[in-house]
Amino acid sequence: MINSLLDNDFYKFTMQNAVIKLFPKAKAKYQFINRGQHKFPDGFAEELRKAINELAKLQLTRQEKTFFAVTCPYIDPTYFDFLQGYRYDPEEVHIRQQGHELSVSIEGYWYRAILWEVPIMSLICELYYQMTGQTREPDERVIETVRGKIMRYGELGITIAEFGTRRRHSYAVHRLVMQALRQYGEQSFIGTSNVHMAMLYQTKPIGTHAHEWFMFHAAKYGFKMANLLGLEHWSDVYRGDLGIALSDTYTTDVFFTQFDKKLTKLFDGVRHDSGDPLLFADKTIRHYRDKGIDPLSKTIIFSDGLNYDKVARIVEYCRGRIGMSFGIGTNFTNDVGLTPMNIVIKMTEAYPEEAEWTPVIKLSDEPGKHTGDEETIALAKQILHIPYGT
Repeated sequence: MINSLLDNDFYKFTMQNAVIKLFPKAKAKYQFINRGQHKFPDGFAEELRKAINELAKLQLTRQEKTFFAVTCPYIDPTYFDFLQGYRYDPEEVHIRQQGHELSVSIEGYWYRAILWEVPIMSLICELYYQMTGQTREPDERVIETVRGKIMRYGELGITIAEFGTRRRHSYAVHRLVMQALRQYGEQSFIGTSNVHMAMLYQTKPIGTHAHEWFMFHAAKYGFKMANLLGLEHWSDVYRGDLGIALSDTYTTDVFFTQFDKKLTKLFDGVRHDSGDPLLFADKTIRHYRDKGIDPLSKTIIFSDGLNYDKVARIVEYCRGRIGMSFGIGTNFTNDVGLTPMNIVIKMTEAYPEEAEWTPVIKLSDEPGKHTGDEETIALAKQILHIPYGT
């Protein structure tokens, strides 16, 4: 199910590199959240434990190290040496099952624990479909579905990346999706968030950072400084590369108040991950214009629950106003005739150096996507002047 250390999202490695450089003594906790209220069959925890234990055997191969280093020359060679020696430690993962309820938590040094989220989610999905006896569509049908989608996207004249590792049906389906995207997506397919798949199919790994980067910065520096210092530190590490800023950790409105002119000019664009995409586009365009920047020189990466109809609506609204690209996940890797799982794993606490365990939260542009304890959410809203009920 997971047979490569690189079978993970690119931004996990880019964040890991930055954490090693800037916060090597920090610790973190993560928690599995079963948003879809899925009922897990008897024995699921035991099977998940076995699969996680197997990950301890993975190590970066010489071929993988060479691919990663050549593809990403902006990452120092010392990081690839570190990654070659990295091993998953299953003792960092705690699993419990009571009836049909599954509990999964992760705890350890942040630079180590950061790699667990995506493979664990992938394993949960694949094991769930196996153990509940659900049969997917045949390979030919999966390929044909992807072919039809990518050709339609090509007709829109846009670029598409595959972002579907964490909630994929299975490793096998992911391979089929990549095969079809490479074969039929010449006009539009530009890469994948999965480094292993990028290597197998000779395409570009795509990504920058995730919400946890800013969540940790809030724990260390406070909510008012999280976005600004998060982006400052990112630019300190990558010096202009990997220049797409994630905008919705503490709502887009707060983000744009902290996205000053220097950062606005430095970063290539922003990523939309929650809320109304058209409203987000209007806010982004207005922000660039207010800073004296041509919006067409910048890019929005749309990545929130996309399908063809949603993408087509965004394209029609944004074309000629701002640059755009799209990251499509589950709609590629789990469109096989079954109901996709609705699960996440999120950082819940951070332990900055010389500090203490501090709860962390995310306040996306959709209240239903808020994560974290209610007391800390209320405190953040008060500090950031976010109206209650939003």
